[in-house]
Amino acid sequence: MISRSEHCISRSNISKSALKVLYRLKEGGYQAFLVGGGVRDLLLGRHPKDFDIATDAHPEEVRSLFKNSRLIGRRFRLAHVRFGREIIEVATFRKSGTVGDDGEAEAQHTQRIVRDNEYGSIEEDIWRRDFTVNALYYNIADFSIWDFSTGMADIKDRTLRLIGEPERRYREDPVRMLRAARLAAKLNFSIHEDTAAPIPKLAGLIDGVPPARLFDEFLKIFQTGHALESYRRLSRHGLFGHLFPQTTRWLKTAPDDRRAGMIRQALENTDQRIVQNKPVTPMFLFAVFLWGAVSQRAAELGEREDCSEYQALMVAAGEVTAKQVTRIALPKRFSYPMREILQMQPRFLKQKGSRAMNLLEHKRFRAAYDLMLLRASAGELDQSIADWWTRVQTLSHDEQLVEFGLARSAGSPARKERAPRRRRSRQGKR
Repeated sequence: MISRSEHCISRSNISKSALKVLYRLKEGGYQAFLVGGGVRDLLLGRHPKDFDIATDAHPEEVRSLFKNSRLIGRRFRLAHVRFGREIIEVATFRKSGTVGDDGEAEAQHTQRIVRDNEYGSIEEDIWRRDFTVNALYYNIADFSIWDFSTGMADIKDRTLRLIGEPERRYREDPVRMLRAARLAAKLNFSIHEDTAAPIPKLAGLIDGVPPARLFDEFLKIFQTGHALESYRRLSRHGLFGHLFPQTTRWLKTAPDDRRAGMIRQALENTDQRIVQNKPVTPMFLFAVFLWGAVSQRAAELGEREDCSEYQALMVAAGEVTAKQVTRIALPKRFSYPMREILQMQPRFLKQKGSRAMNLLEHKRFRAAYDLMLLRASAGELDQSIADWWTRVQTLSHDEQLVEFGLARSAGSPARKERAPRRRRSRQGKR
């Protein structure tokens, strides 16, 4: 037990809503601890996104204390206490052998945990958690931190270490391998050698994880501000290929590093957008990851005489996407527009006529344009084409008509082609 004088956590940095829950549980005669990533982040001087609470109170007892709460979950009941838009999650201590904070696992393996329904003590609760730095309990009774493993030492050393025997813990839930790479990237920690060593051998277990669960992990890995470093860590430990196998094969056939550079640039751009509080969507990164496989397949289909370039790209996009969603489930609200921006890529080669000008008004133009820029940076497209589309967006409407060959410039004969009707620009998030 680490006393208040020996750590840096102050109640002033804890959500007022979380403090209300902690104190009411304490006053009700229950144990109440702030636990998990919230404690870890406070010790690191970061601002936690969520504050989770662990207690010996059963869900129904929590519900009776908080009229503004509701119980959720089927395998294991949790209480969500709502304060306006903020939700404080309250979990009852569980016995060891449960799945833990990193989600529910499916029974596809003899060592895979499938039961998560037994209450326990705080001493038992520690064993359901994944990493030592996530297994620190802040006690509201005396403001001490309870550390049952090496969590405090690992935070000081900036090391990510699994609780328990690593190979067994990964077999229990393979997603822990992804979490190791993601948290190491997020926190700028090193992964302890014992924790990292089994990952290459066990990476194939990721193939058996339900696609819907991997989509949730995709969002945490690539849409929270540390996508580039997460990609590097996943690649280093042999995990990325089990998330995007078609992308990995495309990268391996590259004669140089420009294809990988295209992906790194897209991830860096995504991180910058998040820092700038700009919206992001998985549609765009999926398009970047899958473009290479789609273009290769389209080239194969294009060799057939009965298949036009557009038809080849449309069929290829459908085939590649269908294979990918068996690995990571991409909802249709993202997969359909993603395929659309892939199919728009040949249109950037045409710079004359109303159809070319109408591309500027397409609701997916911005995302398709950004993908086109990345392709140019990878040497797939003449840079002059990318520069032209960048410049034409800065022109007035009349100047654009001239650029697209839809109006007379000085000394030029009039064209009969009708200019497209000016529409209000719609710029979607990407």
